Amino acid sequence: MSESKVTLNISSDIGEHDVMLGGRWIKKWKMAAEQNVTLRFGAWRETVKIIPDSRFDGIRISQTLARRMGLLQDTPIRIKYSSSTLALGPLIGVMITRDDPTRPDRPFRSITPFCSELVDACRKQGAYVYFFTPNDLKGQISHVQGWVYANGWRKVTLPAPDVVNNRLTTRKLEDKPSVQHFMREVKSRYNASVFNEKFLNKSEVFEALAKAPSLRHYLPESHLLSSFRTLKDMCTRHRVVFLKPIRGSLGKGIIRISRHGSSYICHFATVNGTVTKTYPSLLKMFSGLSGKIRSTRYQIQQGINIAQISGRPVDFRALVQKNGLGKWAITSVVARIASNHHFVSNLARGGTMSSVRDALIRSNLTAGKLEAPAGLRKAALEIAKGIDAHIPAHFGELGVDLAVDTGGKIWLLEVNSKPSKNMQQAQPNQKVRPSARQMVRYAQFISGF
Repeated sequence: MSESKVTLNISSDIGEHDVMLGGRWIKKWKMAAEQNVTLRFGAWRETVKIIPDSRFDGIRISQTLARRMGLLQDTPIRIKYSSSTLALGPLIGVMITRDDPTRPDRPFRSITPFCSELVDACRKQGAYVYFFTPNDLKGQISHVQGWVYANGWRKVTLPAPDVVNNRLTTRKLEDKPSVQHFMREVKSRYNASVFNEKFLNKSEVFEALAKAPSLRHYLPESHLLSSFRTLKDMCTRHRVVFLKPIRGSLGKGIIRISRHGSSYICHFATVNGTVTKTYPSLLKMFSGLSGKIRSTRYQIQQGINIAQISGRPVDFRALVQKNGLGKWAITSVVARIASNHHFVSNLARGGTMSSVRDALIRSNLTAGKLEAPAGLRKAALEIAKGIDAHIPAHFGELGVDLAVDTGGKIWLLEVNSKPSKNMQQAQPNQKVRPSARQMVRYAQFISGF
């Protein structure tokens, strides 16, 4: 498909509804001179006349046409022709949580570097990307106000895309009627693909994966906390359990419960560190936690004696993405080491990153240090395939959080359908991080470009 990449030129010396096309494309597709075809770009369609031009190899359109399409000068893009339709693309729309027009240098805050790299990846691979927020959805599905980059960030009107990457980071925004309507309509009206179309919750993930016998050995015992009986049964079987909000993220709201004789110690994860409270009995603890349990749905999960470095827990985040063939592949695996004041390793809670091998060497792991890196990659890949098979939604990338216990056994902690873009950086000798390149490849695959 790389041979379908051309450079799009915009000219003032061409008819408004004319498209000049390089001679080799005219020959390849057996097109007649001045043939009328449908020009398509995302949801945009218009009848144009094809003008052969043997002097160049790309495509040339009028300024008026380019403005209506939202296209910029010297844009590398792919083209395909079928059934009297000449399509340009893929047009990729990335739906993000917020923008800040007062900061033209960093309009997307911390993810601006990733967005810039995505623009570079699209130019190199022959795709067109724009970024938009729920506030840009004004009720008209066919067009969107989106950010593009051309010697600086600016907003233009663009067609609804071929591919939507849902990067919304809050459920409140994702659940907005305007967002749900947009995702539903672009799929039904324009045959667009929407990937990572929904958040995952912890209960849903563990229930789904438990249906696959080959994945059960990765799953710690886990239940929806629905009653005192569930809490009692889990605390009887396991000396340590965790309560995790089923719709939580970034380590927010996690409670670690450990049994010491007849007493129970609760460790609460907060922004400023761990808060500890002791209860003389299980019933007293349940009563003390009842306010939280009533307001938030929790998953209760078996505690794991996970590997540590100098008393600090270590876990592993694998970024798994679909590639240019539509198959799951590992993009990266990193270790996350909790700070001195936290029992969760999330970077938002002061955790630090490390390479997998370095973290394992420094850890208190007693077995499997050499085998663990390959085991982590295998587990992440199998779990991503399991999510695809057992949860009815379209995912193109997943953050799979894994732990290794001191005996070398690998466990699943959770799966995130909106993995952070602050954990995968471009290397010093790279302009674009691998995750950006992989996203473009997958968009080209699902859009047929």
